[in-house]
Amino acid sequence: MQSEQGPEIKGHDGITIIRNHENFRGWNNIRYRAGMSGKNVGSKSLSMNVATVPPGGVAYAHVHDGFELMLYILQGRVRHDYGPGLVHSVENAAGDFIFIEPGVPHEVYNLSETEPVVAVVARSDADEWDRIIPYPRKGETEASALP
Repeated sequence: MQSEQGPEIKGHDGITIIRNHENFRGWNNIRYRAGMSGKNVGSKSLSMNVATVPPGGVAYAHVHDGFELMLYILQGRVRHDYGPGLVHSVENAAGDFIFIEPGVPHEVYNLSETEPVVAVVARSDADEWDRIIPYPRKGETEASALP
């Protein structure tokens, strides 16, 4: 059963399970289901959750400082503008895997105005929220990037 603090977590002799539950955290225009991390299952170097970008939504430009990230798109179509100045662009759809190296600036766009993007997100860090650094959007200066 899910509590007000988050999902129910059950440990069984080295295997920990989090049962299906609702989204409970928002960050940078994305909703996250509580996943597994050092905080709730004792992981030392991995975290994983499910992210939902709402229709027409944008996860503003940012950089992952010192950790790798992998995504698997379950639903929807997404565009990543990436690289210094966000000058490169790639589109992905359900069924695609994406790998983002540490330090690569990127901004994420849901390409649909009617359907969410849903993705499994795994990172090589046990803290699923630490070391995500705002990066200036196209046409912004460093000072105007998200706090």
